[in-house]
Amino acid sequence: MAIVAKKIQDAKVASINELKEAFGSTEDFIFADYRGLTVAQITNLRTQLRKKEALFKVVKNNFARIAFEQLSAPNVAQYLTGPTAVTISPKDANEVAKVLFDFAKETPALHVKGGLVGKSVYDAAQVEAFSKLPGRLELISMLMSVMNGPARNLAAALNDVNARLVRTIKAVGDKKAAAGAA
Repeated sequence: MAIVAKKIQDAKVASINELKEAFGSTEDFIFADYRGLTVAQITNLRTQLRKKEALFKVVKNNFARIAFEQLSAPNVAQYLTGPTAVTISPKDANEVAKVLFDFAKETPALHVKGGLVGKSVYDAAQVEAFSKLPGRLELISMLMSVMNGPARNLAAALNDVNARLVRTIKAVGDKKAAAGAA
């Protein structure tokens, strides 16, 4: 008869707490299957993600599931099967998703399973659609361009009035000079 241990090992508790700490700092996660990637490819992907301030972390599914449950996150257990890596994105999750999908085009061994963005759970197709949206900085630049348009048009219109007045006075002066010379 086997004896079932009631005490959870300290190393497992420490691993779960480490995941909770990593997961607690953000609300955006993308889950991927990394099976078939070489160490060099994973290193390359991590380097690309670091530029976006994201972290690509290989996790034990059960530990990640417990950490998400303890953080009261929506249920993402369907994405925590098989070899799983969690991309933790503190900001601009769609930029991180773009990096993952671009990398997956080059290296088909990487498969995006789904994501947790804010409090919404997305499947792979929704994460791909999300990755095609403009990023936060792009949206800000678009907004600033739209806000600058009326001011730029007003400045051009006000400048045009002065320019027309100067051209009119010059034309009158040239006409009088031509009439006086004749």
